[in-house]
Amino acid sequence: MSTTATRVIVTKQPSTQRRLVRKPRPEHLTRPGQRSRARRETVAGYAFLIPWLIGFFGLTLVPMVYSLYLSFTRYDIFSAPKWIGLDNYIRLFTNDPNFIQSAQITLVYVLVGTPITLVAALLVAMLLNYRDRGAAFFRSAFYAPSLIGASVSVAIVWRAMFSSNGPVDNGLSLFGIELGGWIGEPSLILPMMILLAVWQFGGTMVIFLAGLKQIPKELYEAAEMDGAGPWARFRAVTIPMLSPVIFFNLLLGLIGAFQVFGSAYIISNGTGGPAGMTNFITVYLYKTGFSDGRMGYAAAIAWVLLIAVAIIAAILFRTQRNWVHYSGDNR
Repeated sequence: MSTTATRVIVTKQPSTQRRLVRKPRPEHLTRPGQRSRARRETVAGYAFLIPWLIGFFGLTLVPMVYSLYLSFTRYDIFSAPKWIGLDNYIRLFTNDPNFIQSAQITLVYVLVGTPITLVAALLVAMLLNYRDRGAAFFRSAFYAPSLIGASVSVAIVWRAMFSSNGPVDNGLSLFGIELGGWIGEPSLILPMMILLAVWQFGGTMVIFLAGLKQIPKELYEAAEMDGAGPWARFRAVTIPMLSPVIFFNLLLGLIGAFQVFGSAYIISNGTGGPAGMTNFITVYLYKTGFSDGRMGYAAAIAWVLLIAVAIIAAILFRTQRNWVHYSGDNR
């Protein structure tokens, strides 16, 4: 070793020469017994995954691939599928007014019902966040509809409530509002479906409430000391800190709204009426596949719905960087 290099090592003086770093020789970090144990743990892990893998491939992936194949065929269950290429998809968008109507109704339901549900859930969550006495009871009371809202019994009760001479119709008649029932009125049946969806905001409310509990109170105190009023604190503190939760609820709400089926099918008796105003895409898909027996065409509808939901989800994930603020962000 040269004198200059020696002086650099001993006295730690700067030098123009590059200091040589001795790399450790590669060694086995684990002993044979440890490698054998890690291998056994890996095998055990995959063994526990086998039930999930069987379910995923047997009940999800393989049926999805087969339905994609069926969407390019003419298939009526009783005969073998016949390959027709893109004819099902071309017919959907060019020669099927029922599908166009169902798509429009579904979009209205999603774009109107989801924001109203989020706003209602957030308002109730904020009220419960500032209330200590009886908070557990009110949380349970508001959460209960989300547990039973999708059941057949609730759809039947909802239909009875909004039918002609039902409780809602009789209650409105006391104020001089004569609607003659919501079920048979094309202009009222969709608002009634949206109202049913909003009534089930309990799950969304609980998630909002959990997010509100995580916001540090010091932020509100600092904003109040700076002279910020309630609206300014809500806009500058609550919304940014709650934006990840808003994004989560918005994504799940949109996906769930696109999948509405049970309530619409029960309320309309499976017809999609009146005037097709409850003929959501899922209801039209079911009628096409199981009532009309056109499974290939129904598979094409299902894949159009899947692609639409995937595009909306991709747009949300793409735009979240502009309005969602996570912990540790410098934005």
